[in-house]
Amino acid sequence: MGSFWTEVTTLWAQGGFVMPWLVGSSLALWWAIGERAFTLRRGSRKGLDNLVETATRGPDTVPERGIVAAAIARVGRLAPHQRDEGHVREAVADLLVALDRHRVLITSLAATAPLIGLLGTVSGMIETFDALTTMSFHSSSGGIAGGISEALISTQMGLAVAIPALLVGRLLDQTQHRLEDELLALPELFAAHQARAHGGA
Repeated sequence: MGSFWTEVTTLWAQGGFVMPWLVGSSLALWWAIGERAFTLRRGSRKGLDNLVETATRGPDTVPERGIVAAAIARVGRLAPHQRDEGHVREAVADLLVALDRHRVLITSLAATAPLIGLLGTVSGMIETFDALTTMSFHSSSGGIAGGISEALISTQMGLAVAIPALLVGRLLDQTQHRLEDELLALPELFAAHQARAHGGA
């Protein structure tokens, strides 16, 4: 365990002054991703049509454990003549806003991380060229080796933060679009179930 922390401390020191920013960005990024993933829970594995049919029999039978389930339960509590697009949008307006939570933060942090890494790269290269100019291959700041190390580590760290975040962020965006489509399809589905119920009667 001690050797692990020694390696972490060494890596932190070699990465230069951008390392605190990169580590902080990484922590904030994965916190935001976790919050967004939790918010984008659908709430049920049942199909949308099945959930709407359940809600028409009684909205309280639909568990409100996710975005879609909560929206269907809310629409199910509306009077049948209020299940038009306008009333449904009003009933689920806060859920549609919640779908977008932390998206901008994740995109911004993921896009910024490589730039912070690039700043560390430039700093490392400046240190390297300074060492070449003064012919100080070894110095208190690390000399040529220290400059190259800072440039490479900061670049690597910036990419290591950004690439997974961009991939996961894209998957979450796709989930968001799918959930939005389901919420906006609710008026039509409730109308279809209501028409079938009247037709059956």
